[in-house]
Amino acid sequence: MIDRRLLLLVPLLAGCSVLPDRPYVETRRFPLEPRRPPGAEGRARRTLLVRTIRAGAGMETRNLRTLRPDGTENLDFYAEWAAPPAESAEQALRRWLIDSRQFSAVLAPGSRVTPDYVLEGEITQLAAVQGEGRARAELTLVLVDERNGSRLVGQMVSSGTAPLASGTAAPTPDQAAEAMSAALGSALTSLEQALQRFT
Repeated sequence: MIDRRLLLLVPLLAGCSVLPDRPYVETRRFPLEPRRPPGAEGRARRTLLVRTIRAGAGMETRNLRTLRPDGTENLDFYAEWAAPPAESAEQALRRWLIDSRQFSAVLAPGSRVTPDYVLEGEITQLAAVQGEGRARAELTLVLVDERNGSRLVGQMVSSGTAPLASGTAAPTPDQAAEAMSAALGSALTSLEQALQRFT
């Protein structure tokens, strides 16, 4: 004789499946690490402390961001930066300024060396702008002179762009990541030039 409880379970088991409805899609991770191209280097005279770069509004996520032509935003949940954009931008900024040899030392928070200047701020934009066919990056920073007390030297908005290989068509994750990394490099070039006026 068949157990009634077993008969009741059969319809329930028939509707269950251990296989997912959609195939698994692996999340791809891209480095955000623009490198300063070889070229003219500054004369190292002063020290600079680079404080933690903060994430501006909407910049907390790692997902690659594309602005569609209609102004809406697309976050790619299967393509993201290997580290938070603000963290990567800070590391890229330090490496860039070290390679420029514009300062005798580029210090990190916690250093026991008293800096001549302090640089702080946030990353406010990093996106592939599909309608323009290019990526945009922007850093908003302030420079403080610490040699005679904390004196504000200037506030800078360093922005950069780079073309998308896809033009105004929707970019692939590789195209978007490559263009955004190049745009950040362009913003850092702008920053390096701005710092030359103060140092």
